[in-house]
Amino acid sequence: QVQLVESGGGLVQAGDSLRLSCAASVGPFSTYTMGWFRQTPGKEREFVAGITWNGGRTNYADAVKGRFTISRDNTKTIVYLQINSLKPEDTAAYYCALRRRLIVTVPIMPNEYEYWGQGTQVTVSS
Repeated sequence: QVQLVESGGGLVQAGDSLRLSCAASVGPFSTYTMGWFRQTPGKEREFVAGITWNGGRTNYADAVKGRFTISRDNTKTIVYLQINSLKPEDTAAYYCALRRRLIVTVPIMPNEYEYWGQGTQVTVSS
């Protein structure tokens, strides 16, 4: 049974920083690809960032490049999303996702990931 639990969201002001965490209860975590997605009401879930099993490859959405950094600690089975220079348009529910099937790239489509957390809300005021 795979469980993903996100934390670290909150209400912040534009320009602030946050670090989201996703704790995974899973088997050999180090072989899984991890991703972060976000979603606002009425919109599709969109890819934000992802990281391969060994951290050797990352991928970011154009809208967050330079401001978001994804990292993982395989010893603690946690993946992080450091968010700097937050903007009001970053307001969304942020979801952690896990892909168990081995892949050498970082997928950006939600259906490429098998497991999802419940999400953590990030609200940025202007």
